[in-house]
Parts: sequence; structure tokens; C-alpha cells
Amino acid sequence: MAKVLIVEDETLIRFSLADALIDAGHVVVDCGNVLEAVAALARHDDIAAVVTDVDMPGGLSGLDLAALVRKTRPSVPLIVTSGRVIDVSALEGAAFLAKPYDFAALARRLSERLEQGGQKTGLRPALSSARCRTL
Repeated sequence: MAKVLIVEDETLIRFSLADALIDAGHVVVDCGNVLEAVAALARHDDIAAVVTDVDMPGGLSGLDLAALVRKTRPSVPLIVTSGRVIDVSALEGAAFLAKPYDFAALARRLSERLEQGGQKTGLRPALSSARCRTL
């Protein structure tokens, strides 16, 4: 399918979501904070979608990351998650998903967004489904 960047500081949530996305056929790059995610974006120019939590350690939030993704990769599907309601209307095309969420449902929603975006942008599916870990 596609390479997906997951940014989530809660390890169990990050690993569970990564497993659900891998089961859906995606390649996963997962990070525990925004600085790791920025480094991953620099290393992986083929990231086709981003799922980020809002509240992160280290001074930068998932909204900061989302704004960067929107600026540098405007066609990349973006899902923002949080335990509190967040207005993502300033992040054109971004979706918000409240925690707790169903991992399989998020994977299906992301796959649908990738299919829609892939038709518009010519995204190619990933050739393998191996976990790429950024720790």
C-alpha cells in the first residue's frame, strides 16, 4: 500500500496502531516525538501519509508537525488524533480523530484517504510491508 508515518508518544498506542497499519498492508515509520518525526520526514521522501497525536514531549506538538507537513507536503493525507477535541480546519484537508479510537477503523479510513489522494497525485503503492522503526 503506502509508507505511513505515525507520531505518538504513548508506546502501546503507537505499536498497536503500527500493527493495524502493517496488517492493512502499509509500511510504517513510527516516532515517539516531533523531532524524531521531522528527521524521519527528511530521511523518507516517500512517506505517503501522516498520523500524529497532538500532545507530545519536547516542546513541539503534533499540530506543529501537522503545519510543517501541510507546508512541505500539501497533498499528503494527514490524520490528527487527541484525547481532547482539536480544530484542524486551518490544516487544509486534515482529518481529526478523537481518542480512544479503533485501530482497524483508523487503518481503513487512512487507506480510503490514500486511495483518493493516490488517484489525484499518482502515489504508488509500497512494494513491501516491513516495519521501519525510528526510536
